Amino acid sequence: MKTTKLQTKNSNLALGKQRSYNEVVEFLDTHWPEKANSKDTKKIKQLDMALESPSKKLDTILVTGTNGKSLTMHFATKLLKEEGISVGTLYSPHILTYNERFSLNGETIANKAFTEIANEVINAAQIEGLTPNSPELLTVMGFLYFTKNNVDVALLEVCEKYSQALNICNPKIAAITRVMPDDENIIKQDIEKKLAFVQPGTWVISADQSKINLQSMLELSNKKGGKWAMPIRKLAPLAYPFEQLHGRCAALAERVSHIYINQIANKDGIIVGESLLTKPKAQRGRPTLEAKRQAELNPQKTLDQFWKEDHCTLPARFQVLDKEKPTIMLDTASNLDAFKNLLLGIRLLHYQRPLKGLTIILGLNNPSIAIDELLKQLRYFFKKTSGQIIVCPSNAQPGQPGEKSCDIEKITNDLKSMKIKASSAKNLNVAFEAATKTVDERYGLVVVTGSTSIITQYWRDYKGMKKL
Repeated sequence: MKTTKLQTKNSNLALGKQRSYNEVVEFLDTHWPEKANSKDTKKIKQLDMALESPSKKLDTILVTGTNGKSLTMHFATKLLKEEGISVGTLYSPHILTYNERFSLNGETIANKAFTEIANEVINAAQIEGLTPNSPELLTVMGFLYFTKNNVDVALLEVCEKYSQALNICNPKIAAITRVMPDDENIIKQDIEKKLAFVQPGTWVISADQSKINLQSMLELSNKKGGKWAMPIRKLAPLAYPFEQLHGRCAALAERVSHIYINQIANKDGIIVGESLLTKPKAQRGRPTLEAKRQAELNPQKTLDQFWKEDHCTLPARFQVLDKEKPTIMLDTASNLDAFKNLLLGIRLLHYQRPLKGLTIILGLNNPSIAIDELLKQLRYFFKKTSGQIIVCPSNAQPGQPGEKSCDIEKITNDLKSMKIKASSAKNLNVAFEAATKTVDERYGLVVVTGSTSIITQYWRDYKGMKKL
């Protein structure tokens, strides 16, 4: 294909082939690398430079960890937006469409803007003779989209499988949710991977609760010249049952936002009024009667009020569809730590309103998960909570974590050997129809979990949805 040269700096769109939205999606679907985690950043650096280095024009915050990354970014976006800060958020992965990855002040990118940005980046790569993969293209697309919209800060989720694309960042803050790999023997190496992006001057903060992990992070941060911040000790006061499930991610988001507002944004001259995260200067003397009256008429919102009124609107992160009959829960849990949190959440719901029937539809495609440990978690859970499991296949979609579906018959037999009521199904639709017949229509619960792709299957195949 013959393309023409890029337009000038003021051009809105690179010349060249203008692909449709569906053609862009097909292009991205077919350019995911077979080998993940390559350390080669030459192509993405060249592509970034060809587009006038949008990555260098942004304040960036990287969020990494075993679980809770998207939640932390989601809460931080809401807090920063409340403070009057313009925020771009780049999530990873997506459930139904690539659009879900790009958010501007909490709003997902429209198809037209997505297509224009994608064409500009893809054409720039072709003009430069580069062949970047989809993670690299999506990362540069995010940088370009955010700079075009003049955001104050960009929050970027680190997906370790394709994390090399983010090596061109010089993050202001690196936030680590927690480090809990399925294999405890590699925890030190895992910490090193999660702090690989720390640069001299980067603020480093973690919500991990292990003193050993925190000490390793502190030592590595100091070695890299980072600024170590006090780790998270509390849970943000979210409404029940989300305080116990998402409270630490929300607290980490609060600390990230506080550091950005007070240590970075204010130094650049951004003035924040009626802030949740900064304390106003103390007023000398007694307040006037008019000041008292205004304070009574317009009480300032507190952080506790913010958290009590807030809730997660990200899809499939312990998402309860209580309008369905029976109630449906969707969760992308795919590793031991995520399953532990999911099972805790189900118990908390059961305490709030006793369940009359519980069926978990399990679609695993994570080849590295420790199946024996997962089975132990499930056995302990079903000793205290009545219910059953239906195992079904789930193959990862382009851009999603995971690989081919795990051996469903073996997992089913292993569950049965532990005296857990279990069965297998040839696909999600069969599993779902069977599950709905085993629980009460009004007070029962069907949980769909095990991978991102099983959630994708639920929305596409069972609900017929093409976008969230």
